[in-house]
Amino acid sequence: MITSLGPDEIFVFGSNASGAHGGGAARFAADHFGAVWGQAEGLQGRSYGIDTMSGLPTIEKQVDTFLEFAVQHPELRFLVTEIGCGIAGYRPEQIAPYFGDATQNVVLPDAFVSVLEKRP
Repeated sequence: MITSLGPDEIFVFGSNASGAHGGGAARFAADHFGAVWGQAEGLQGRSYGIDTMSGLPTIEKQVDTFLEFAVQHPELRFLVTEIGCGIAGYRPEQIAPYFGDATQNVVLPDAFVSVLEKRP
């Protein structure tokens, strides 16, 4: 569980399409890392939101956008929570493959790493 951030670290959390950060990691991002109420996706304060409540195609698209953002910002270190695996109800096996092309500045949760290490 991520409870604090280093100077160049960003907390990556799952959001809903309306940016109502009322529970889970989204609430923690709003309370501690500057997530903006009403902003569902993208950089907000020291956090980055990905809509995980609008279906797997949306998650895949937003993870792609996030990974492009991470490439453009090698000076930052992105700490990814188990997005989609809490309130959204998905399993790591469904979400982790979207992060298969993550760069070194993207730190994935152990559950995602385990799934990716099992891929051929």
